[in-house]
Amino acid sequence: MNSCIDRIHNSVSQTIHSPTLMEKPKHIVLTSHPGRLDQRGPQIQWGQADPKQRGPIIGSVKNPSKRNVIGTHSGSYAVYRALAVAAGQLDPDHVPDLTNTAPIVPIGPHSQWGEPRKIVSLDPFGHMIGQVFAEELKDGMDIRPTIAVTKARLELIEMQDAMRQGRLQPDGKVLLETGEVNVTKMAVEPVWYLPGVAERFEITESQLRRNLFEQTGGMYPELVTRPDLQVFLPPIGGITVYFMGDVEKIGDEDCKVACRVHDECNGSDVFGSDICTCRPYLIHGIEVCVKNAQNGGVGIIAYFRKEGRALGEVTKFLVYNARKRQEGGDRAETYFERTECVAGVQDMRFQQLMPDVLNWLGVKHIDILVSMSNMKYDAIVSQGITVGERLAIPDEQIPDDANVEMEAKKAAGYFTDASLDPDALKSTVGRNLEQF
Repeated sequence: MNSCIDRIHNSVSQTIHSPTLMEKPKHIVLTSHPGRLDQRGPQIQWGQADPKQRGPIIGSVKNPSKRNVIGTHSGSYAVYRALAVAAGQLDPDHVPDLTNTAPIVPIGPHSQWGEPRKIVSLDPFGHMIGQVFAEELKDGMDIRPTIAVTKARLELIEMQDAMRQGRLQPDGKVLLETGEVNVTKMAVEPVWYLPGVAERFEITESQLRRNLFEQTGGMYPELVTRPDLQVFLPPIGGITVYFMGDVEKIGDEDCKVACRVHDECNGSDVFGSDICTCRPYLIHGIEVCVKNAQNGGVGIIAYFRKEGRALGEVTKFLVYNARKRQEGGDRAETYFERTECVAGVQDMRFQQLMPDVLNWLGVKHIDILVSMSNMKYDAIVSQGITVGERLAIPDEQIPDDANVEMEAKKAAGYFTDASLDPDALKSTVGRNLEQF
């Protein structure tokens, strides 16, 4: 038996490291100019409610003549795929076997999918390609999912604490006796319809294309040479949605929706850094969503990969240093100024594209929005989604060193239901470097 396994292992090893995978191609195929008309991929008519009329998104590099988008699938992970191919670990012609990968629960279709201006940064059919493009896949067309839907359990110590303190009660369905939370989990890759993205930012498509080209060091020449390609798969992180309750209830008039839109903060979300309120606010949002789902509604945590306000973690840490070392210490009154001095701008998350994932889910009204951000609120209502109640983070959940951030945001006009202290902006000072 062992010898059989060894033979299989050796065979696989030889295949993976086969020189044929490492052979240099005879020529490089440039993608910067259109090929013959008969070699172009299927046309995309963005915003069509019928996926057949909309057309498939083809971003694979296996057959360049059939591509109909700029860029490739997997966002920033495409670089790792290139390394795997270069190292001889991945067959460049590999096509994923999608057997049993279909969504665990159905999502949509919803009315917003057929409204071109409602969704411009993701493919609403990205999780359904096996269903809506079955014939095309059978004919050998390399169409790949850009959304995946599965189920999971969240094990968070804070949920256990909330149960011990009596704020949460297990129901055996949403919240288990162990403190685990049952969720439907959705991963979403960005798919940008460039004319729609430009419209959201109130700029011309040519402005958008030129700056995307120039500010990425010319990474995608098709942005300026291929106006016929209107869909772009940007090399950025995507979205993960953690959904509590019954997905099929969305859209029911009597179904209350609680939602937390959260932008990635690795230091706080994962490692518990206390200089900001990110993880505490995320946990507060999850707790609110759990309660709402237990009461017959649904809860939505939309988690965006926009580390450090989309400035990046290096820039964020540089700002931390500048704040802590400035004369007078880490003061709330200079919170935004220090960021702008380093990054040139206070925030690059914007939020114009954020509501797309809510429209994809079919959300038309949010009863409880767990957010202090006016940018998020304004973006949501601008897309026709109404909001009832807004919730700030409870004071007792704010880490001591994060009070600098909180007082700065309150003074800047962020939503709060607390009375503003006019002296707090000048009096709030964070921990100095000698105290670490």
